[in-house]
Amino acid sequence: MSGHSKFANIKAKKEKNDAAKGKAFTMIGRLIAVAVKEGGPDPANNAKLRDVISKAKAANMPNDTIERGIKKAAGDAASVNYETVTYEGYGPGGTAIIVEALTDNRNRTAANVRSAFSKGHGNIGTQGCVSFMFDRKGQILISKEDCDMDSDDLMMASLDAGASDFQETEDGYEIITEPQDLDSVKSALEEQKIPMAEAEVTMIPENYVSLNNADDIGCFKRIIDILEEDDDVQNVYHNWDENEPE
Repeated sequence: MSGHSKFANIKAKKEKNDAAKGKAFTMIGRLIAVAVKEGGPDPANNAKLRDVISKAKAANMPNDTIERGIKKAAGDAASVNYETVTYEGYGPGGTAIIVEALTDNRNRTAANVRSAFSKGHGNIGTQGCVSFMFDRKGQILISKEDCDMDSDDLMMASLDAGASDFQETEDGYEIITEPQDLDSVKSALEEQKIPMAEAEVTMIPENYVSLNNADDIGCFKRIIDILEEDDDVQNVYHNWDENEPE
């Protein structure tokens, strides 16, 4: 993911309007409900809930909203019926797109995802049609704006904590871990008071695809924008090289 506009994307998300923030809060509320149902309402004994709370705080969700969400989920655990569904498909120019959704209505979500691909001249594929082009990894992003630690010291701290790779970009640092090692590496960095812009398990493309004309780029962005506006959609992964000149 090195150099592929990840930090610019983070900054853009923070600058989005209240509607976008409301969508983020809706997503996090669903994650809280699922985490509480699976592991209980105590973050000390529920690692998944701890991760969701960290995500909520990173999105500037108020503490009382987080607490209300946990209490509501604990009281209504039996009624929580969200399920995770994944869709894979192709965008313009042979780009690969993976969509992860959390939904209480598979038919609605499938129709919305299919519509997003169609409006951007893409196609939904079968399960596994593009996921082999991605590696599931833990990814920690640290912005240079927030961290004044020497890059060599940060690299050694990351590798000593169990990271498998460390890369410096123009705007920050990218730390890669195996999915199961993300929590321990994150905790080790937190103990050293190292600020993190993001820390999550993600899908990283093995190779990136360039789009050579404005129409393809416009259609691709249309697919992504529609998907990211959908309340059911949690994550969208793709292999378009966002750094190429438009």
